[in-house]
Amino acid sequence: DGYSQLSAYERKRLKNITENAKFFAALKLHESAARLHQIATKRQSHVTKRAKPKKAEDETVRRRSMRLQRVEPSGIPVVEMPAQPAAEEYPQVPAGPLPMVPEDQMENSKLTEGLLTTWMRISEVLLVTANYFWIKYQDGLNSMVLSEDNIKKVVKYRVCSMAIHPSESIIFVAAGDKSGQIGLWNVNCKSEEGAPVFIPHSYPVSCMHFSPFNPAHLLSVSNESLRCGDVTRAVFDEICRSEESLSSFDFLEDNASTAIVGHWDGDVAVVDRRTPGTSSELSADIGFKRTRTVHVHPVKKQYFVAAGSVDVCIYDVRYLKSDVNTPVSSLKGHTKSVASAYFSPVTGNRVVTVCADDKLRHNNNTGRWLTRFRAIWDPKQEDCFVVGSMARPRQIEVFQDTGKLLHSFYNLDYLSSVCSINVVHPSRNILVGGNSSGRLHVF
Repeated sequence: DGYSQLSAYERKRLKNITENAKFFAALKLHESAARLHQIATKRQSHVTKRAKPKKAEDETVRRRSMRLQRVEPSGIPVVEMPAQPAAEEYPQVPAGPLPMVPEDQMENSKLTEGLLTTWMRISEVLLVTANYFWIKYQDGLNSMVLSEDNIKKVVKYRVCSMAIHPSESIIFVAAGDKSGQIGLWNVNCKSEEGAPVFIPHSYPVSCMHFSPFNPAHLLSVSNESLRCGDVTRAVFDEICRSEESLSSFDFLEDNASTAIVGHWDGDVAVVDRRTPGTSSELSADIGFKRTRTVHVHPVKKQYFVAAGSVDVCIYDVRYLKSDVNTPVSSLKGHTKSVASAYFSPVTGNRVVTVCADDKLRHNNNTGRWLTRFRAIWDPKQEDCFVVGSMARPRQIEVFQDTGKLLHSFYNLDYLSSVCSINVVHPSRNILVGGNSSGRLHVF
């Protein structure tokens, strides 16, 4: 109340300063330094040492067998074997917590204290840095809002896939629906007119990506074909056509010239855009009854993860053959149908899956009228992912990889439907959610 004369920005800045001060106070740096000094200057007598072994003459004389005396029953001595070096004896460390006191601490107490203090100081710097980035990330989530201008019906039917252009200046979104339509929306253009709609497919558009090599290309897959919408030529080229229904795809190389394509019947195929014709280079049976998504490792491009009925497996594309392919890793534990599986965006050390068994204590039962949820990683954050929710009020949720709920995007006035499909901008704080009526919501 005493700062009512300050602007909103100044009040927020003052709040951040206060929270940071509380955080540094919670570290108790002075107490930690005093504790280190106390530990480093403890008396040597506190260190537990093993009791010295008793001298041989103090021990009771024991009987020794002739075998141990190396004497044959006939009384003839056995030939002596080379003496084995005695095992080195080490101090026995007791169970439980131990003080961080070096063996020669009496002679080097100042050195020890300085070393431990340095260790603590450099760790605190990293802790503060990590905490700063977490605060910054969560502040970014909190700053994202939904307004009436940022809602538009882009396609006629249920949204099955979306892609967001990497542009830093314009929010440009593509959405594909269950009828094969692709709608394009320039969110920055506040025109009352609808978004232009194209019909490059005859069946649901189940997966779309702007090319990472050339964002003037929008690739989309439907049951019958994989196409590339090239805006420079104003044409939807057909890259691959198959009698087996296609379900998903991802690029195997940064130049987007090759792709791994999943089939609804469980197979996967390798497609090379540089090869004439519309057939794949290789079709491989990976043992799945159904393959819903495929995703390539962000660093080691030879690996891809496939998600199917109850299967989530990682394969090496270099060793794929037409039949009997063995995964390099299988992610067990799914008991019902798996909707998607994706590597984390920076290291690929994590995989997030969505399954109808409602793990994460998350209600994933969308029913037949809603597109199935797909949890997607935030491209800007290695350990945070976004997923739709059946909760009320309707919302889109952000989880940490530990399962902790970080943030819920909702708006009682403008978001009243389930957003099954979501996409996050690769560099800006922008989230787009698509619902079953073809409407997009931009936070």
